[in-house]
Amino acid sequence: MMLSLVILLVVALYCFSEYPSLIPVYNKYIFYPFQWLRGLLFGFLPFSLGDIIYILGGVWLLMTVVKWTRYLLKFRSQKSQLLASFLSTINTVLIVYLLFLFGWGANYYKQPLREYWNLNKADVASASFSKEELKLKTKKDLIAFDSFLVCNLNNYAPHYYSLSGKTINERAIAYYNRYTDTWMKKFGLGVKPAFFSYFMERTAVEGYYNPFTGEGQFDNGLPAFVLPFLVTHEIAHQAGIAAEGDANLMSYALCTATNDSTFRYSAYLEIWIYTNNRLYLRDSALADKFEAQLNKLTAAHIDTLEQLSKKYHNEFARYSSEFYDSYLKMQNQKEGIRSYGNVSSSAWQLELNRMKNGNRPITIP
Repeated sequence: MMLSLVILLVVALYCFSEYPSLIPVYNKYIFYPFQWLRGLLFGFLPFSLGDIIYILGGVWLLMTVVKWTRYLLKFRSQKSQLLASFLSTINTVLIVYLLFLFGWGANYYKQPLREYWNLNKADVASASFSKEELKLKTKKDLIAFDSFLVCNLNNYAPHYYSLSGKTINERAIAYYNRYTDTWMKKFGLGVKPAFFSYFMERTAVEGYYNPFTGEGQFDNGLPAFVLPFLVTHEIAHQAGIAAEGDANLMSYALCTATNDSTFRYSAYLEIWIYTNNRLYLRDSALADKFEAQLNKLTAAHIDTLEQLSKKYHNEFARYSSEFYDSYLKMQNQKEGIRSYGNVSSSAWQLELNRMKNGNRPITIP
């Protein structure tokens, strides 16, 4: 059985990586119906079934380690039991990974969203630039986008108002149905507060998608101004967007397509942080100058985020980030955790396209 699972896994990975044209077929006949069904079965639950499964998985792993330790202490008489348990564990891991791959993981092999939306024209044009010219162009784009975001933050801050997590979730689902062509029109979209909020805060995790149950989780203890962008990001995963940078881009595109000042403000703030941090690496004085132009409410929100970052900055959070970076690189995301921040260039290109062509319906690959 193990050999069959290995062969199936290798063939599946090869097909998805070498033949991206199979992804639309996978979406239509496997992922979308499965996500819809999971939403139908688990969406009404007020708690996260996926979190319970993770707890049970942790208990199983602990019991397996204890059992192996006992076998090793009596290796001569129980080496056959150890081998059998080891092979059984490998089979279980392979089955779980196949469920992950076919239940959602194949979406990692999709065409990048910036290419699907034709936002990579600037990248193609820059191929003829020298290294120094490219650095200058990148800085100019960061300056232009930073200025754009500061202006919008100052415009929308007076109209921002806090919303509950439940209201944000309801609005996010409605906005996906209204502004995108998502296949999940009734079931399959929506997030829940996580069981592990305390643990998530200490590992610098704000939200996550469970690929086995199709549920989106978020830390309900986060500041309200963070939640619209975070919730729409997690719902992007439910809609079939796996790459983190793409989920950020989808979240930004959706929030800023609405007339909801709270959602727009949340998106502008989140992307401004990424953009200003990148500008700071190139010109710290200019980045500080842009930050000084922000209104009092946004300045207070940034201070809140900085205090939270200091509070939960620890070795465990660093190890968690390194682990997730490795996981992303294993899933065809070469830039790993850095892909989150790469949204700046694509979001700016999106805004340039909007200035030229106006808002268009948001399509999901």
